[in-house]
Amino acid sequence: MTTRRLAPLADAAVLAVFVLLGRAEHDSGSSLLGYVATLAPFIIGLAIAWLAVAEVRAQPLAGRSGLIVWACALLVGLAVRRVVFGDGIALAFIIVAAAFTGLGLNGWRAVVRRVPTGD
Repeated sequence: MTTRRLAPLADAAVLAVFVLLGRAEHDSGSSLLGYVATLAPFIIGLAIAWLAVAEVRAQPLAGRSGLIVWACALLVGLAVRRVVFGDGIALAFIIVAAAFTGLGLNGWRAVVRRVPTGD
């Protein structure tokens, strides 16, 4: 499977690790339902980026695509977290979420662009 096809899974993995580490850091428990409920808003934002923005699908490894995916996952994720799930979005959480997801979603793309893959 090519890197382009794996890109949505790599993005989802970044978000999954973000939530896993965050829940562990805050002793939020190990329930699968709690994990999924925390992850879901960010996955919804990620899905919107991949489904609604043709540029992301056409050039998933491009820096601009990484920025689009990051913005959608973060901003939609925070909004859905607050409005739909009723969870908090303290300033510290916003900062950590922005930093971790920004580095993760854009970082793997930067690495892949520099490594010959045969795509």
